[in-house]
Amino acid sequence: MTDWEKLRAVAVEAAQAAYCPYSGLQVGAAAVCDDGRIVTGCNVENASYGVGLCAECTMAGQLRLTGGGRFVAVACRSGTGDLLMPCGRCRQILYEFGGPDCLMDTPDGPVPMSEVLPHAFGPADLP
Repeated sequence: MTDWEKLRAVAVEAAQAAYCPYSGLQVGAAAVCDDGRIVTGCNVENASYGVGLCAECTMAGQLRLTGGGRFVAVACRSGTGDLLMPCGRCRQILYEFGGPDCLMDTPDGPVPMSEVLPHAFGPADLP
């Protein structure tokens, strides 16, 4: 059972480490992994907007760097605690590392990634 309040608080803490001198929007992501550990990420902006990193991207890197596995539940928050929904690119990244059953915190409560990113595909779908 996911402790959503804790996961949200960890995402807020991660957001406070963001590097966001251009937008001013701190974004943090936190995920429970299939082995029970929590990994986090924060946004890292760049003067060249296209090479900035979203919090979910840095979190996927942390997943790989700390032992791999799969995301089970994900929360994204601003530095002030507001719920933030991942962009399309990040929804695909979360699906890639969590699959259709990974739960995403949304305005409607936690829902499976298959509802957040319908008709997504991942490595298991390749021939």
